[in-house]
Amino acid sequence: MLTALFAAFLGGIILNVMPCVFPIISLKALGLIRHDGSAPGARREGLAFLLGTLVTMMVLAGVLLAVRAGGSAVGWGFQLQSPLVISLLALVILGAALNLLGVFEVGLSLQRAGEINVGRGEFLRSALTGALAIIVATPCSAPFMASAIGYALVQPPAAALAIFFFLALGFAAPFTLVSLFPALAKRLPRPGAWMNTVKCALAFPMFGAYAWLVWVLAQQAGTAALGTLLAGSVALGFAAWLYGIAQRRQMAGRGYQLQYAAVALLLIAVLAPLPAVMKPGGAPETARAGAESAPLVWSPQAVAEHRGKGQAIFVNFTASWCITCQVNDKTSLSTDAVKTAMARTGTLYMVADSTKFNADIDDALGQFGQGGLPLYMVYPADGGKPQVLPQVLTPAIVVNALDKAAGKKA
Repeated sequence: MLTALFAAFLGGIILNVMPCVFPIISLKALGLIRHDGSAPGARREGLAFLLGTLVTMMVLAGVLLAVRAGGSAVGWGFQLQSPLVISLLALVILGAALNLLGVFEVGLSLQRAGEINVGRGEFLRSALTGALAIIVATPCSAPFMASAIGYALVQPPAAALAIFFFLALGFAAPFTLVSLFPALAKRLPRPGAWMNTVKCALAFPMFGAYAWLVWVLAQQAGTAALGTLLAGSVALGFAAWLYGIAQRRQMAGRGYQLQYAAVALLLIAVLAPLPAVMKPGGAPETARAGAESAPLVWSPQAVAEHRGKGQAIFVNFTASWCITCQVNDKTSLSTDAVKTAMARTGTLYMVADSTKFNADIDDALGQFGQGGLPLYMVYPADGGKPQVLPQVLTPAIVVNALDKAAGKKA
């Protein structure tokens, strides 16, 4: 148990530099500049981020454990297997990007043009930043993290929640520790007009995260859901613009109720159609790619049929929403060196796509003690014990594993 707690904490720290976090890096960067130049202000930012991270992680872990206790074989990152959750996250991140561009403001004073004055809402903003960061950042796994989650999912609820708590603690630790040391806080630049430029620039990584989620939704739910989300995004943008106008009219002491009413109606129009449309459907990207490279669709039966018959088997457990999986695919699995090694060794390539819920895949992750994606398995040609590859791949790692599994020298 102590080993699992330490692995979860260390995995949470490493998660900060994993590709999964890149799309929302602006959320954490924004927290670094939202301070008043004082140690107390920096401490508030850090503690709020920590609180938001811990509470959200406990909620996600509680839901995960409850669903598993009900008999469903769901795994870590289950929230991004739902098109409805994907669409809501996309809209939230789009709204955050528009806020960063100044289309409307959340808890920031508009009285001083060209300056950001952090007000009473700074604690809530930082807590929400931590909450959104943990929702989007945790579907992929970091080194040490996958084994800790895999262990947690077979433990009693109290032990499992303790492991998830330490995972969240590790994820929030770097930002929180920096904020708690007054000497470091005093070195942070003081707020001023320059923050407007930085704030607007940080919107574009958020737009990148929005684009990624839109792409994932297209893989999960097809073109009808994609069209609904895009139409809702336009309506949300219009609502944000009207909301900004209402804020400025309110600050000027003029009538603003009509704009707020229009915003409320637009938000209802955006959210109302989502539950009916956002349902799994369409073909995942990995399945369509199979027409070109002809990988086999993974199943326990397919592995059993081909295992131990003189051919090595490489299984790629992946998903469209797993950014680490996509990075590994581009930097390692799609390289000429790996393709040549697969052809030379006669390795069977199987893809286990978890973009949409697949109980067999989640069972397999649990069987191998892995709590989340990515997972890469290499079965030796002689039917021996399979090898689990690291979650961050290089072409050399894959080629060496294939040669070893095929019984050939690299």
